Amino acid sequence: MESRRILVTCPKACSSYLKEELEELGFLIEGEVATGVFTRGSCEDCVKLNLSLRTGLRVLWEIGNFEARNGDALYRQAVQIEWEKWIPKDGYVSIISSVSNDSVKHTNYPNLKLKDALVDRMRKATGSRPDTGNDPSKAVVFLYWRDEEVCVYLDTSGTPLSNRGYRVSPAKAPMRENLAASVIRAMSWDRNTTFVNPMCGSGTLAIEAAQLALGMPAGVLRDNFAFMHLRDYDASSFERLRKEQRENSKTDLGFEILASDKDPKAIEAAKRNAKIARVDHLIRFETRDFRQATIPQEPGVIILNPEYGERLGDEKKLISTYQEIGDLFKRKAPGYWGYVFTGNRNLGKRVGLKAKRRIEFYNGPIECRLLEYELYSGTRDPRRSEKG
Repeated sequence: MESRRILVTCPKACSSYLKEELEELGFLIEGEVATGVFTRGSCEDCVKLNLSLRTGLRVLWEIGNFEARNGDALYRQAVQIEWEKWIPKDGYVSIISSVSNDSVKHTNYPNLKLKDALVDRMRKATGSRPDTGNDPSKAVVFLYWRDEEVCVYLDTSGTPLSNRGYRVSPAKAPMRENLAASVIRAMSWDRNTTFVNPMCGSGTLAIEAAQLALGMPAGVLRDNFAFMHLRDYDASSFERLRKEQRENSKTDLGFEILASDKDPKAIEAAKRNAKIARVDHLIRFETRDFRQATIPQEPGVIILNPEYGERLGDEKKLISTYQEIGDLFKRKAPGYWGYVFTGNRNLGKRVGLKAKRRIEFYNGPIECRLLEYELYSGTRDPRRSEKG
């Protein structure tokens, strides 16, 4: 099996969690950037990564790396790529790109030059050519061009990996699945203790926590990846791998996951999503205000993702909400690790507790923080300060 460089992309500030996940899957890390991690493997390894990864966005398999000053140079180099090895001559391929080159005056120009190189090479090598267009549900090529540096990848994911296939009923301004997975990895949670999520919305955090604790592959529900449209794709091998991953997952947990929201429609949506995600039997959903959230005595983690005045709510009206989150932590969650995910630093200060960590994230373009609070029960246990 041919081994090449793999770039797995992720949201800004999430590369450390992706790196951790790749290492858990047995991949060696060759480099890390703000929005991705480099490793190495075969096209078959890309299939495994697409099925398994929770924190990644796209799995890119490098098939070309060269220098090009302008579009003509890009064409001359790209036409030498052995496209016929991977793209079916009677298939379909779309090209997406990230380009920053002074010679480029029109955004579609690099894609057209790369498409011309691909088509000309395929026609010469096979006597035929694939259809091309903008449909990302088939084979996808990704062009990275910065100054003179060019990397050409097969995007083996197509639709981003954050689209798990279970969230058919989103709540207002939902957190993306891969961001939720990274947030959970940043928490001081051992995947064996109580997980409480008031203000759960459409249930993404609770569902991701349940699937992570089970060891369930993130892509188990998806029926389409871009690698399925490459030449020599082996459907039976893919199904064997998916079946093997399912069988290696747990079916039950020895602790509680509780998710609540004051909006009955949000709870209905969360229940539907959890059922599709095959974890509805593991999550106790309740319709109740966060102030009355059920918090078991057993220690664990509690996380809230309140509105923060950017897309939802009004900042002044939210001050009391953040203050009451702090009150909830003090009154009902001793012994827990408490978390607040917010995109508003001023509101974060209103929790009224000293944060042990302020962990950087981005929810789309919005700079956010995951605030961590060590909620002591009785006498402070110095061993707890070593966690996280």
